Amino acid sequence: MASPPITRLSSKGQIVLPKTVREAQNLTSGDVFTVLADEDTIILQKVQLPSQEEFEAVMAKGREFAWQKGIKREDVVRAVNELRKERQ
Repeated sequence: MASPPITRLSSKGQIVLPKTVREAQNLTSGDVFTVLADEDTIILQKVQLPSQEEFEAVMAKGREFAWQKGIKREDVVRAVNELRKERQ
């Protein structure tokens, strides 16, 4: 059984993923990840960002839903501000 690849944290906080891992996961420059951490475990999970068209389609559905429910921009701003106050 082969040893798992290892890497090192740079002085700038950067980690290089070993070539074998990048190739096995089909990772390329510019890929986006979320970072999850718990105690001594760190997990990188690749995130697929939506295209501009997908984002606009979701926004259109959200606007239609809000219009049907009578939700106004001010309602959303108020709700966000209240949540932020709760979390401070």
